[in-house]
Formats: sequence, structure tokens, C-alpha cells
Amino acid sequence: MASMHKNKTFTTLLALTLGGLGMHRFYLGGLQDRWGWLHLSTVPISSGLIFMAPDWSIMFSASPLIASILIGFLEALVLGLTPDEKWDARHNLDSGRQSSSRWPLAILLVLTLGVGTTALIATLARTFDILFTGGAYG
Repeated sequence: MASMHKNKTFTTLLALTLGGLGMHRFYLGGLQDRWGWLHLSTVPISSGLIFMAPDWSIMFSASPLIASILIGFLEALVLGLTPDEKWDARHNLDSGRQSSSRWPLAILLVLTLGVGTTALIATLARTFDILFTGGAYG
């Protein structure tokens, strides 16, 4: 019996948009994927920390979720740049179909690189602002 074909472009899109929640991990590995649950667990952990945190430390309280989102961007790049043959050998061995990456994947990779880099730079800038100026604006 053939298994479900895992689409590399869709997986990359999931990692880009919902990677912080681990949805791409659940798509690939099902509900038993421990890394997916680790991604998802950052939401209640960060929510609880933010609820208990003083105003100045909200950035640090949200750091588990922020890290998970940034890791999701990195995973989107790794998944999208995986060669089709290696992708099929790992995720589509029994599907009976072969993957063929096209231009939408290239657009997603460029978008991931831009959004991920911007998010990383913004996170670093805000972190340094909090650490060295006390978080004051202006």
C-alpha cells in the first residue's frame, strides 16, 4: 500500500508560516513527532512567562517562542534546499511518486531568507536595546 506523498513546497510553506508551532513537523512525522511537540510547547511556556513578567522583560519571557519561530525559518530553508532525490528517499519512499521542485519553492526560499533574516536582526536589535539601554525608546 502506498503512503501519502509529502510535498516539499507545502512543507516549506508550513515551516515558513507555522514553523514556530511545529506544524511542518506534524505534517512530516505525524502527532508522535517529539520536535513538533517541543515547538508547540513554547506557546504556553512563553504565555505563562509573559503573564508573570514585569513590563521590561516581556522580550525575554517570549524568548522560547521567538527561538522556535527563528528555528522554523531555518528549518524552512533546510527543507526547501534538500535535493528532490534525498527528499523522496526520506519522506516519499513508499508513495509511488517523485518530487519535482518548481519556481514556487524558489520564491518561498527567497521569502524565507528575507523574513527570517529580518526577524533575527530585529530580535538581536531589541535584545541589545533592552540589555544596554534598559529598553527605553528615545
